Amino acid sequence: MIRERLAELGLELPPVVPPVASYVPAVRSGDHVFTSGQLPMVDGALHATGKVGADVDPDVATEAARLCALNALAAIDALVGIESITRVVKVVGFVASAPGFTGQPGVINGASHLLGDVFGDAGVHARSAVGVAELPLGAPVEVELIVEVRT
Repeated sequence: MIRERLAELGLELPPVVPPVASYVPAVRSGDHVFTSGQLPMVDGALHATGKVGADVDPDVATEAARLCALNALAAIDALVGIESITRVVKVVGFVASAPGFTGQPGVINGASHLLGDVFGDAGVHARSAVGVAELPLGAPVEVELIVEVRT
């Protein structure tokens, strides 16, 4: 059903992004899966680099957050299968922000809206959207998910 919904939206899960350091993309603990922070990688390269509000337009960063969420779903799929997700519990989003940029919630809406589109009511989640000075590899956005899965 979730794969069908992705197809209806014209989306495909990408290959899992290999870790850039010493960690795994996702871990299951009981009936929850926690993803590592996912960057907006497409075909092995960052979708954009730089700070939002200076080098990166907020609309581009919002699309980057959407890509991060899609990469997180791919990590979950590889671990337990995407069809096992019963609820998106929490989204944590980090935005590399230029001084004075305060639109972090709007940027992370890219991830939130994707999850709502894919999961409907089960995609409604708690969330944090945090502005930071720098992110790995110069990424403008990083997103991590916590989801509930069937046991």
